[in-house]
Amino acid sequence: MSISFDVDKEGFLKNLHEWSPDIAEELAKSEGILLGDEHWEIITILREFYLTYEISPAMRILVKSVKEKLGDEKGSSIHLLKLFPGSPAKIASKIAGLPKPTNCL
Repeated sequence: MSISFDVDKEGFLKNLHEWSPDIAEELAKSEGILLGDEHWEIITILREFYLTYEISPAMRILVKSVKEKLGDEKGSSIHLLKLFPGSPAKIASKIAGLPKPTNCL
């Protein structure tokens, strides 16, 4: 099954309303990530954050949000780096179908 969706030059969805779990899987594959339960926990937190504040959280805010919802063990930059190597806030936001966080390179 092939899903078609438009992304910008950095791979972020152009139309945020097109997002679906299937598209998330495709976006993750393009980053070399196979989504598991722990990835989905972070994606859910990101999407809830975006619905509340209408921005994608930067790393520090993402860590704080994850810590509040999932506890200290998962609410760490080390845990997020294991799930989303490189730039966790940017890559997780991309997979969650959200805009690029404003202060991510």
